[in-house]
Amino acid sequence: MKSKRMFTVGLTVLGATAVLSLSQAQAPALRTGPGVQAAQDAKEPEVLKGCKTPPPARGGRGAARAGAARGAAAVDPAAIRDYTVAEIPGVIAAGEKWKSIWAEDGNNGDGIIATKDGGLLIAQNDKSDVVKLDKNGKASVVYSDTNTGGALSESPKGVLFLNSRGLNAKIIELAPKHKVFADKYQGDSLDCIGGVLNDLMADDKGGVYFTMGGLFYANSKGEVTKYGENLGTNGIILSPDGKTLYVTNRGTLAAFDVQKDGSLTNQREFTKWEGGGGDGSAVDSTGRIYVTTNAGVQVIGPDGKWLGLIPTPRNVITCAFSGPDKKTLYAVVSYRGGPENIQHAEVIAIPTIAQGYKGRLK
Repeated sequence: MKSKRMFTVGLTVLGATAVLSLSQAQAPALRTGPGVQAAQDAKEPEVLKGCKTPPPARGGRGAARAGAARGAAAVDPAAIRDYTVAEIPGVIAAGEKWKSIWAEDGNNGDGIIATKDGGLLIAQNDKSDVVKLDKNGKASVVYSDTNTGGALSESPKGVLFLNSRGLNAKIIELAPKHKVFADKYQGDSLDCIGGVLNDLMADDKGGVYFTMGGLFYANSKGEVTKYGENLGTNGIILSPDGKTLYVTNRGTLAAFDVQKDGSLTNQREFTKWEGGGGDGSAVDSTGRIYVTTNAGVQVIGPDGKWLGLIPTPRNVITCAFSGPDKKTLYAVVSYRGGPENIQHAEVIAIPTIAQGYKGRLK
């Protein structure tokens, strides 16, 4: 258990200096290094000084952190919701239940994708590891030192990519080679875009779509282009045929047409759901889209029609199909709680009638 730390903030008010003391529960001490996302890194201002185009202002660093900490502290880690799964024809049977597969405190498991043997790969922010869960839920570390790796995607050609969310954010190719794939936008560090290097989606052209406040595409040469207007993005997924890109946009799902060179056209609102909070996404073999939200996993037809909700016992942040014949839907629960307000991550799974798309890992 970590002891509470006190820190002081000097404020100049009418020429006088007032000193505020806040406990760690109200405002965590500034941190730096691997395991810390760039936007929370104490050294981020030094990096942003070098931006030719600085990112939009986020407001006071301390104030934002204190507010986030207060919100997180209000979460009760024991508060598991009652839920009842209703039938969604062709997707899931009525009465199915989520089962806990794996859990670990102090980490933010995110960006999950299937493995060829029916397991999962999970990018862990805090430990800067990529963990593999086999089909029986046994965990092993397969990649380390990812500088706060936060999401994964593998192309149909077997190239594995990871979003490195630490300071000097970048997209890394983990396999078959280990190298930096993209780390610049308009001559600046990706940090200069602002926000978190969130989710990513590899295509069959050697490129990677990614979200970082907005929507971006790094082509096969690592050259980054921005697409879309008025987007507040998070999760991202390609349709099974690769012709449509879906990206969560707050409480809606935006869609784009994918061109032969990977560029995007025809932005449109594809669908929306009650309650907002769109996060990670997945698709099944018929082209249905699955989006994690506060209430659970929203299911949307390939025509944009909302088909139903698969409720979850807690909020979920990402999802993927895997397991035997890819007929199990996995999701990641992530929350802060307990006396020390630490991060908790848990992988849960539920059997489905729908089958995940087998043409790529996600």
